[in-house]
Amino acid sequence: MHYSLTDSFDLRETLNNVPCRITNRRLTGGLSNGMSLIELEVGDLSLSVLPDRGMSIWRGRCGDVELKWDALAPGPVHPSLVNLADPSGLGWLDGFTEWMVRCGLENNGSPEFDERGILKYPLHGRIANIPAHSVTLAVDKEKGEITLTGTVRETRFFFKKLELTSSLTMHAGTSTFTIRDKVTNLSAEPNGFQLLYHVNTGMPFVSPGARVVVPFERLAPRTDVAVENLPEWNKFGPETPGSSEVVFFFDPAADKDGRVKTMLVNAEGNRGLVLGFDKEALPLFCLWKSRLSNNDGYVSGIEPAVNLPNNYSFEKQHGRIVPLAPGESRTYELRFEVLRDGAAVKRTEKEIAAVHKVAAGKIERKPVPEWTP
Repeated sequence: MHYSLTDSFDLRETLNNVPCRITNRRLTGGLSNGMSLIELEVGDLSLSVLPDRGMSIWRGRCGDVELKWDALAPGPVHPSLVNLADPSGLGWLDGFTEWMVRCGLENNGSPEFDERGILKYPLHGRIANIPAHSVTLAVDKEKGEITLTGTVRETRFFFKKLELTSSLTMHAGTSTFTIRDKVTNLSAEPNGFQLLYHVNTGMPFVSPGARVVVPFERLAPRTDVAVENLPEWNKFGPETPGSSEVVFFFDPAADKDGRVKTMLVNAEGNRGLVLGFDKEALPLFCLWKSRLSNNDGYVSGIEPAVNLPNNYSFEKQHGRIVPLAPGESRTYELRFEVLRDGAAVKRTEKEIAAVHKVAAGKIERKPVPEWTP
């Protein structure tokens, strides 16, 4: 069954004896006023999607595991209130509240300015602040799946003509979900794009004592601050008001099938968030830590990407712009799983360790020129 989601939508289904509910409602008041919020509940797994913000996932829950961070804004921020042309280049941060948000498509890294100091490329690009123009829901009773699909276009006359088609699939009776994205060049001329998935988790899941598990061929700190924190790159420390963010870049290690599996583990070691992806499609990985007080944003980002989040010119210089011929598409898939017992966490960590054991595992002691301007 297929549905076109309208402003008001409420569907209740049962898939494989698992109760499901999908709703779409219009938010009122404050910074969220007028936004659409689609909530998908499949058993005890729920995800809240923002079609007006490039199909980002605002937050989710699986049993007692919350997929979120405590952003300063009390809810999602309407894209009309985010000034991407702010002269600082940092306007994107005004709307940053999501658990999973895409950075791209024309650019996805640091702001860049021309020789006159005028902004050329804003922080993290535009796709996260563009509303989807088409949103549909498919319910497959035979497979026990629901799939929400949205289409977003990042276009400008005489410039880029890119389309993102994103599908989020949830599987009844499991704690897994999948995101499949297709980026298409709509132009009759060659085009290029960048893409990074910013998956942001904060307290209580990520807190002092939590860890991240990443198999890698190579790891490098992005800045001198990251160099100082290199001995504890995979650990999360206490809230530190006034501290700088810390970023590490990775060439991740894949298994024999070309897949990368990473995991966040809570401080108690009995909850895990697994993120898997294909290395050929997403060859790079970033770990971002904001160590501020939770009042100011204690959060970590695990970020598979086609390129590193540096300014556009630097990434172009190093060949990290994905080319697209006229009409060509590229596809990407992220596979998430929430683990809710220590045995599952240990089993997954053992799988990741086996991949890392045969990888180069090289740790650079300072930023490397090809990865950091």
